[in-house]
Amino acid sequence: MGDEEEIGTKFAYTGNHQTPRSKFGNIMHSDPNLSATAAAIPRDEVFSYRNSSASSFPSPARLDPNRMSCEGSPMTMSPWNQTDGGSNFPWSFEENLPQNGLIGSLVREEGHIYSLATTKDLLYTGSDSKNIRVWKNLKEFSGFKSSSGLVKTIIIAGEKIFTGHQDGKIRVWKVTPKNPTIHKRSGTLPTLKEILKSSIRPSAYVQVRNRSALWIKHSDAISCLTLSEDRTLVYSASWDRTFKVWRISDSKCLESINAHDDAVNSVVASLEGMVFTGSADGTVKVWKREQQGKTTKHSPVQTLLKQESAVTTLAVNTSGSVVYCGSSDGMVNYWECEKLFSHGGVLKGHKLAVLCLAAAGNLVFSGSADKTICVWRRDGKLHASISVLTGHTGPVKCLAVEEDHEKSKDGDQRWVVYSGSLDKSVKVWSVAEMAPDMYQMAMMQPRQQHFGSDADSLPSDGSSRAGKNRGGKSSDP
Repeated sequence: MGDEEEIGTKFAYTGNHQTPRSKFGNIMHSDPNLSATAAAIPRDEVFSYRNSSASSFPSPARLDPNRMSCEGSPMTMSPWNQTDGGSNFPWSFEENLPQNGLIGSLVREEGHIYSLATTKDLLYTGSDSKNIRVWKNLKEFSGFKSSSGLVKTIIIAGEKIFTGHQDGKIRVWKVTPKNPTIHKRSGTLPTLKEILKSSIRPSAYVQVRNRSALWIKHSDAISCLTLSEDRTLVYSASWDRTFKVWRISDSKCLESINAHDDAVNSVVASLEGMVFTGSADGTVKVWKREQQGKTTKHSPVQTLLKQESAVTTLAVNTSGSVVYCGSSDGMVNYWECEKLFSHGGVLKGHKLAVLCLAAAGNLVFSGSADKTICVWRRDGKLHASISVLTGHTGPVKCLAVEEDHEKSKDGDQRWVVYSGSLDKSVKVWSVAEMAPDMYQMAMMQPRQQHFGSDADSLPSDGSSRAGKNRGGKSSDP
């Protein structure tokens, strides 16, 4: 299995092994705060290139509709699948709390970390060892294991934990009431009952890669799970180019949407029924959920982005007014919503692919294959890089953020940031929403800030700052 699948995100590549540039113009990748280690990483050390269904350019003829993501060798040849070998202890913890920096590290030499989720005082971590570990106060609290499938994504809805896997299955878990350290599987999506019920109806079958399959089942890896704003629905995105909608109360699949021409790498839900999807085909699409009688229907509203580089991750701020998109070219694009979404600008802080995003308060966090986490602060239409968190020795694959209630005093909002990496560790950071000295320094460095102007880069759909001329396609300036 190539590093594309090991990193867990579908990319699109050209034959010359260079990540193509997006259609946003001549964008610089420089950031003086990036560590020398990250800057020196050869691109071929991070990715091994191969033909896949994500290789969607320069010609659509390169698409391989029959390839399954699970076809490939084990991950043991990965450049990130290396152990330290110098310690007799499987755990490490660092007691260190500077003003803005590392709190501690959780290391379990059992697999690359692909997914994180937090709830109350618990942290859930998923890896390619098929294990889901549960941590409390930075110490292992419990754990449980799935029968098969790398754990690519985790979300928590009340008492239910949903995990999405490389084998295309969504598993549902519950905490045992009498013993909170014990988690038991309560089912899968779709349920066996729903599969049996659908299998006898010819109308329930669709064509997937030259074969028939039930529309309620994903036929390739689950890339992302997210909850609706009212927490009654689960959205699942898959490399089978669809996203599906599940009702939590009865585990029923309400809808399956053929969303993209290649793998769907990310799905996020926002306010007022808005849903965003990002794909290896280089597009970001907006969908609107509407209730039509007893039927839930998602309709396409807008295409925010059309580019050559694969879209790897999405995030939406709490108010739903800004959507962020990370790409394989190392860029983070963002759009601001008035009546429609219009392109706000590009955040330029990484040298390699952006693999994960998280938004909290006025902050945006971007994790990258360059092993760093950039912290961006939004102030009106301004975004400034106020910090770069370094310490991981492998790509940063997932992020989770929660408010630090103990440290947030006198209006100084602080956040606890969890970052999972292919170096098999989870690092825990403390980040202040407003770090005056760092913010002023960032505002003085033009290469780290973006003023919401499209003077140096236009959105590929041709829209201006006023949101006009949508649907067009701009060329490189």
